[in-house]
Amino acid sequence: MTQRTATVTRNTLESQITISVNLDGTGKANLETPVPFLNHMLDQIARHGLVDLDIQATGDTHIDDHHTVEDIGITLGMAVAEAIGDKKGLTRYGHSYVPLDEALSRVVMDFSGRPGLIMKADFVRSQVGGFDVDLTREFFQGFVNHALVTLHIDNLRGANAHHQVETIFKAFGRALRMAASADERMAGVLPSTKGHL
Repeated sequence: MTQRTATVTRNTLESQITISVNLDGTGKANLETPVPFLNHMLDQIARHGLVDLDIQATGDTHIDDHHTVEDIGITLGMAVAEAIGDKKGLTRYGHSYVPLDEALSRVVMDFSGRPGLIMKADFVRSQVGGFDVDLTREFFQGFVNHALVTLHIDNLRGANAHHQVETIFKAFGRALRMAASADERMAGVLPSTKGHL
């Protein structure tokens, strides 16, 4: 598999976003969004997914963070879909359990070509700092709709909302790293009995 990179710009009346992704990176992140907690979470994806991310985003956060967070998820999904290429030689499936003190999350991913999000997370607080934890789902819904992946997210336990959200993003990064990796025994072969993903 050749090095897989993509740059996507998505501009709407609600947000202006440019994302560059290198799926074969080393975990470097250059993140400039108006949502500080999201920057912290995106850094987890890069670091634990060994994905290089450059994300430049502005948005109508004077209303609230919803549009900006969702649109970053959408644009990241678009960039990952482009970078992943034809999926030949792809591991395809990835999973990870990640703890952070009392919190534990599991994320399972499939580059199925079919968007689907199944998420179970009972956050103990509605906000972390100024970040509405409901936007965690909006971010991942935007991602799966445009990366065309099936994504199962389960926060299995947690008593601290920051820890709950962070374990989700870390586990997502690890699952992405596994699913997007090359399988040497599948070189040049599409990992599907259908012959299409």
